[in-house]
Amino acid sequence: MMKRALQAFALAATGVFAFSAAAPPHAGGAPESPSPVPAAFPDSVTRHTIAVDGKVLAYTARAGTLDVDNQQGQPACRMFYTAFTLDGADPSQRPITFFYNGGPGSSTVWLRMGSFGPVRVQVADGVMTGPPPYRVADNPYTLLDRTDEVFIDMCDSGYSRIIGAGKPKDFFGADADVRSFANFIDRYVTSFDRWNSPKFLFGESYGTPRSAMLVNYLQNEGIGINGVVLLSSILNFTLYGGSTYGDSVPQAGGDWSYVFYLPTETAAAWYHHRLPPGMPSNLQQAVQESRNFAMGEYLNALAQGSRLSRSEYDDVVAKLHRFTGLSEQYIRNANLRISYFAFLGELLRNEGMQIGRYDSRYTADVLDDVGDMWTRWDATDAAIDSAFTTANNMYVQDMLGYKPPESYRVLAYSLIRASGGWDYHHNGEPALNTAPDLANALVYNPNLRVFSANGYYDFATPWLATEYTLEHLNLKPDIESHITYGFYESGHMVYLHEAALARFHDDLENWYANTLAGR
Repeated sequence: MMKRALQAFALAATGVFAFSAAAPPHAGGAPESPSPVPAAFPDSVTRHTIAVDGKVLAYTARAGTLDVDNQQGQPACRMFYTAFTLDGADPSQRPITFFYNGGPGSSTVWLRMGSFGPVRVQVADGVMTGPPPYRVADNPYTLLDRTDEVFIDMCDSGYSRIIGAGKPKDFFGADADVRSFANFIDRYVTSFDRWNSPKFLFGESYGTPRSAMLVNYLQNEGIGINGVVLLSSILNFTLYGGSTYGDSVPQAGGDWSYVFYLPTETAAAWYHHRLPPGMPSNLQQAVQESRNFAMGEYLNALAQGSRLSRSEYDDVVAKLHRFTGLSEQYIRNANLRISYFAFLGELLRNEGMQIGRYDSRYTADVLDDVGDMWTRWDATDAAIDSAFTTANNMYVQDMLGYKPPESYRVLAYSLIRASGGWDYHHNGEPALNTAPDLANALVYNPNLRVFSANGYYDFATPWLATEYTLEHLNLKPDIESHITYGFYESGHMVYLHEAALARFHDDLENWYANTLAGR
């Protein structure tokens, strides 16, 4: 996920970070020597089978680490991964996909245990998952029939650790992070003879700007990439309002942020039966009507500011009520500009509940029903975190047999904060915009294909902002046609809703087949 719990905003809102100066040298002026590189905990290799569409697949699981270097070529981080490879396949023909979550600062527990790996934790759908014990079962929606899979934990998350000459600044920033992932992929394809394999990148949330930068970086280093899957994207941070990313993106969003969130608000209101009579009963139709209004009349009305006539103002109020279910008085009090944070608390205020930011199907009671209805945690987190964390530890340690002495870090946020924060600068610019990287990668490699997956109920990365970004890459039509979209009745983690996961799986099976066939 982009950020687990609402401590997400505590990290993002502290702005674009500058790292502290290096520690002073030892007395006498001699530079401090890097710490010795500890021996790696041995990889664990196990063999398994899984039935997919009536066919039994034999595969090998490897849980282990690879060392990546800093810019001086010194070992600096030992990155943990779990790899699942089909037995008996020709590596030069067999596709391989590299998966990672976002944060920045999250391990890849969510994709490993919830999406397309060979196993999946069983969680409740749209409601709170109960306490332990939890169940991990074979995943009928795995992509292992189509591609080998490597799930990577970013440095200092999961079992990954900074080592030797490594420093936080070598990894805790947009450009530094991409270098580490590129280094990892280079090491992996070298170590396991996968240089000629068709290669895919799969990033979720902050993993999507990482993918945009990474595909561009890798291709310029001579590592060919066949396709990129973007799940719940945020490629251009400048399109989002300050309530989302704080001062990390100066002057970001403006009125655009209200426009981009409106169809997501409509979807949430539809799901919770808060839309007024007369709205379509079909979700896709309701969302499309909301999109058309948002990108047309609503955008134009906000752009007029105080010049908007009273009759036009009243008309927009009525339509916002229609598309959000909020009272006209509330909309007037907000001057037509409803922050999505306010919406999360306002939609079900009368019931003393807030809806989830990551997935607005989830709800949680609040402690203060007369305040802003905001808590420092998210309903989606509360519903799934324990299940994913427990299942991941059980799976990696007990089923894959990897039991190092250190604990698995689901999140590295406290480490990032302690080191001075995440550096959002990219190519020297303070506001992170990775859309040009993706555009460059598509033009550089006209065979590259992109799949953009989006959840209707996702407030963390609203789908309309993603659609707008991808439609403004300034690509020629024949290259723009290489971008495929999927929209699902789920949230940020599309795979939490099983029906959406099934559709997502089928869409990706077709997309992989078409990409590998050059279509």
